[in-house]
Amino acid sequence: MIIPMTAKDAVVDVNGKPYNRTLMVAVLTMGSFFTMLTGTFLATAYPSIMKSFDISTSTVQWLTTAFMLTNGIMIPVSAWLINKFNSRTMYIGAMTTFLIGTIIAFCAPNFGVLICARIVQALAVGVTMPLNQTVLLSVFPMEQRGAAMGTVGIAMGLAPAIGPTLSGFVVDNYSWRVLFGIIIPFIVIILLLAIFAMKPVLRVHQQPLDIWSVISSTAGFGGLLYGVSEASSRGWGDALVLSFIIGGLIFITLFILRQLKLDDPFLDMRVFKHPEFALAAVLSSTVNLAMIGVEMLLPTYIQNIRGESAFHSGLMLLPGALMLGVMQPITGRIFDRYGARRLAIVGLTLLVVGTIPFFTLTDKTPVLAIVVFYAIRLFGVSMVFMPVTTSGMNVLPVEEMSHGTAVNNTFRQVMSSIGTAIMTTTLTNVQDATKPAHHLLTSSPLVYKDRAIDAALNGFHAAFAVSALFAVVAFVLTFKLKKSNPARRVAVSGKEDA
Repeated sequence: MIIPMTAKDAVVDVNGKPYNRTLMVAVLTMGSFFTMLTGTFLATAYPSIMKSFDISTSTVQWLTTAFMLTNGIMIPVSAWLINKFNSRTMYIGAMTTFLIGTIIAFCAPNFGVLICARIVQALAVGVTMPLNQTVLLSVFPMEQRGAAMGTVGIAMGLAPAIGPTLSGFVVDNYSWRVLFGIIIPFIVIILLLAIFAMKPVLRVHQQPLDIWSVISSTAGFGGLLYGVSEASSRGWGDALVLSFIIGGLIFITLFILRQLKLDDPFLDMRVFKHPEFALAAVLSSTVNLAMIGVEMLLPTYIQNIRGESAFHSGLMLLPGALMLGVMQPITGRIFDRYGARRLAIVGLTLLVVGTIPFFTLTDKTPVLAIVVFYAIRLFGVSMVFMPVTTSGMNVLPVEEMSHGTAVNNTFRQVMSSIGTAIMTTTLTNVQDATKPAHHLLTSSPLVYKDRAIDAALNGFHAAFAVSALFAVVAFVLTFKLKKSNPARRVAVSGKEDA
């Protein structure tokens, strides 16, 4: 539910001109949905793309890897861009870039061009995510930020789960190009609305570009994310994986040290001096990886173990996604009144409870049970993710918002990649350790099949256990959150909590 603008809280941009905040939030929310949708809807189309361009599985994976790497590299850069250029120019520029990338992907004559299109899209997404959050946190007072962030949380919740369902339907009935084609008119509409709705609402200053910060940031986060993504298939002990992870960590360390020395840092790491922000960053990242890991593994279980189509696996996850989308604005309003602590405790309890049944999945587990427990998990996530993120951002001054959102999103991206890689390698290692002897394939093929299924289920059980462990760690951390929402007390009494 979008927060309406009334005469009492009429707002003006940096030039003192009034604007329609409700319309601007609506445009930001729609833009977030479609940009995030492209990050999740392509995996289902891999077989079709492989056939179209005659490429291997390892090659087609670069559509996701290149997108993820570019996105991760751009997020730290976004803080400098947001401070350098006004928010209206930034948003229209980013969405135009996204439109160009989508058109190129739709028309791509070969795989190389399609990869380039995905990189162009990721350049835009790496800017729009932190920009949207910075704008919302800046134009709303503290006591309304939970509801505002919850509104955009609708897009963040629905896009990742609708993506596979939409992709499965399109690929089953049309060409993979249609996935990009159907988005183009929506992006055009959003751009036209943005021309009228988006206003310069963030203060800017002429910050010089520190080239060494750009180099160390790109090498550090790019190397770390690539190393972690390759760990899923190569294993953590692989020389290439270790080289990129260690090299990435070295460059990230150099990057952080340089930021602490600069008077006007490229990305201000000092936001971590606020304990509530640091705790919120860890909590939201941990919850996010517990959610993303299962979102990636569950469709594999549904398709490989149960033999369902990609479309049907997406449909099974859709009720949970709708639950998350519906609850985001509601939990945002509850946060504005009561704070994040109680919401997070209840939410993480539900997340743990909803994950435990996945330890016992079989090839005959009722579909309804999977749907219900997945929905319980996402109901819990809706009570944690945006409220905790907002509570951390509320302790930052307005001038540090762009840095806070960039740091938060970068940290979440890295943690999600690491957590997903851990869960994937856990699944693979356990499955390999318990798979049947190869000679059974010829001597007793039916026994081999049953034991192979059991081995795969053992892998899924172990991976889901890791997800539950992440949720338990987050649950323990929630007790360190403040018991109430300071913004609420400031609004009511005019005095800040001691």
